[in-house]
Amino acid sequence: MKKKIYKVGNIPVILWGEKSDCAYICVHGKHSNKEEAQGFAEKAVSKGFQALSFDLPEHGERKDEDYPCMAWNAVHDLGVIGKYARQNWSSLCLFGSSLGAYFSLLAYQNFPLKKSLLLSPVLDMEHLIQKMMKRFGVSEKELEERREIPTPMGETLYWDYYCYARENPIGKWEAPTEILYGSKDNLTARDVAENFSKRFHCGLTVLEGSEHWFHEEWQLAFLNGWLDKHIGTV
Repeated sequence: MKKKIYKVGNIPVILWGEKSDCAYICVHGKHSNKEEAQGFAEKAVSKGFQALSFDLPEHGERKDEDYPCMAWNAVHDLGVIGKYARQNWSSLCLFGSSLGAYFSLLAYQNFPLKKSLLLSPVLDMEHLIQKMMKRFGVSEKELEERREIPTPMGETLYWDYYCYARENPIGKWEAPTEILYGSKDNLTARDVAENFSKRFHCGLTVLEGSEHWFHEEWQLAFLNGWLDKHIGTV
């Protein structure tokens, strides 16, 4: 499969596939990178699309940058990628995973997407942060006073991030959307996924017994079938 590696501004990207008028923007999750879009890209390219993947802040080639992976930085970068994509393709779709899906929902509320596919999306960041605070016995007042609090699970709670999430809920999403969700997802509660899907008229497929990260053979087989069904054709 043809691929081109370059930068859009200062953002490292990979463009997968032969020239097409239609492309998927691929937004990876935490601890991932642009290269891991290859499996999805192969499917999209086989159906006539190109795929554009890129490294989020603090990921891939950007791990050593002094530019943290906070929502506002990610939204800015998705805006840069989105502007570039609109200049180069007439039809655009989205494939977003986990945290990348959340960033996409923030950044692309007014973006002309033909279709959106979301894998294990984080749909309510305020709720997720509150759940982490409760788990580790951190009060809102304590977080406000300390500004940031490391947790035993390796994640850090940030007051600024919490405020941003609270002040920027997903209030609009009009792109035709399909969601694949694991019934044991520990980041997004099932009722959150179901309510989001109803509110924004999304298709919701629940894989019973699966957790947030789709990585076991049976999960990947299901994911591949779901993608084959929903990627579409040019």
